[in-house]
Amino acid sequence: MTLARSRDPGDRERLLSGIIDLCEAGQARGEPTHPDIQALLNSIFMTLVVETERDIRRRLSERLADADWAPSALINIMALDEIEIARPIIARSPVLQDHDLIRLLVQATLEHQIEIARRPNLKAPVVEAIISRDEPAVMTALASNDTAEISPDAMSRLVNRSRDVVALRSPLARHPKLSSDLAEQLYLLVGRALRDALTARFQLDTARMQAAVDEALRAAHKGESDVAVGPVEGDEDREEMERALIEKLDSAGQLRPGYLLRVLREGRLQLFVMALARLGKFEPGQIRRAIDTSRPELLALACSAVGIDRSVFPTILEHVRQLNGGRPGGGDEGVRRAASAFGPFTPDIAGMAFRQAVGQV
Repeated sequence: MTLARSRDPGDRERLLSGIIDLCEAGQARGEPTHPDIQALLNSIFMTLVVETERDIRRRLSERLADADWAPSALINIMALDEIEIARPIIARSPVLQDHDLIRLLVQATLEHQIEIARRPNLKAPVVEAIISRDEPAVMTALASNDTAEISPDAMSRLVNRSRDVVALRSPLARHPKLSSDLAEQLYLLVGRALRDALTARFQLDTARMQAAVDEALRAAHKGESDVAVGPVEGDEDREEMERALIEKLDSAGQLRPGYLLRVLREGRLQLFVMALARLGKFEPGQIRRAIDTSRPELLALACSAVGIDRSVFPTILEHVRQLNGGRPGGGDEGVRRAASAFGPFTPDIAGMAFRQAVGQV
C-alpha cells in the first residue's frame, strides 16, 4: 500500500515488478487466473504504466514481451508507444493477434510498421495487409523475413513491385520461397552478382536468360516495355562507377548539398552516401555506420557539416529511412534530438563532432 501511494518512480517500478513476479509465479504453478482478479490486474497495470516514466516503460516492455498472461489492452498500448519501448512487444508478444498487428499497421509510425514486418512467423493476413499498403520500406522488411507466411501470390506481387522498389530485389533474390519462375522475372531486374546467385540456385539457362535481358533492353530502348532492366555491371562495378561520378562532379565544382536530396528522391542511397562523404571529407564507411544506427543525430551532424539547412533535414531523414529499412531509427524523439545538430556552431565543429561520435558506434 505504501508503494501504491508513492509517486516516486522507483517505488512505482518496484510495485510493477512485484505484481509481475506474482503473476509469473502463478503461471509457473499452473494456477488459472480468476476473471475478477484478471480484471483487477488489468486496471492496476493500465493505471500504473500510463503514469510511469519512459525508462521504466522500456524495462517493463522487455519483461512483458514474452508473457502470455499480460493484459491485451496493456500490450496494445505499449505496442503504440515510442519505438524503443514498442519494439520487444511487437517482435515477441504472444498476446498480439493478427487483427492487433493489422490495426497497428494503420495507426503506428513507419518504424512500428517495419518492426511488424520483421516479426517472426508473421501470418498470411498480416502479410497481405503489408503488401496492400504498398509502403516500400515495410515491404522491404517483409521480404527480408524468411519466417513470414508469404504465399506464392504474395511473392509474385513483391517481385512485380521490385520493378520500382530497388531495395526489394536483393532480399527477394535470397528468399527461400522464391520460385524458379519468379527468379527468371527477377533476373531481369538485378545486377551481375545477384544474377549469378540466381543462376546457381535455380540452375537457370544462362544463354536463354541473357537473350531475355537483351530483348528487354531492346524493348526498353524502343519504348515498348516498362520493365526496368537491371544493370549489367555487378555491385562492385556499379560502386566504382558511382565513385567516379562523384569525383567528376566534385572536380567540376558541381557537387553541392542540394545534390544529396536529389539522389535520395531518385532512390539512390549508395550515391547519397558517397556524395555526403565527399562533401564532408568523411569516409563512406562512417556515413554507412551513421545511417544504420538508432541515432539520427549522427546523420544530422554530417548534414550540418556540409551546409544542409535544419528545415531540409527531416525530408532527408525520411528518404533515407525509406531506402534503408527504417534506419536510422529513433522515432520522433530521434528527430527532435537531431535538431540540436544544426547549431549554434560552425559546420567545422559539426564535422568534428560527427567524426568523434561515429567513431564510437
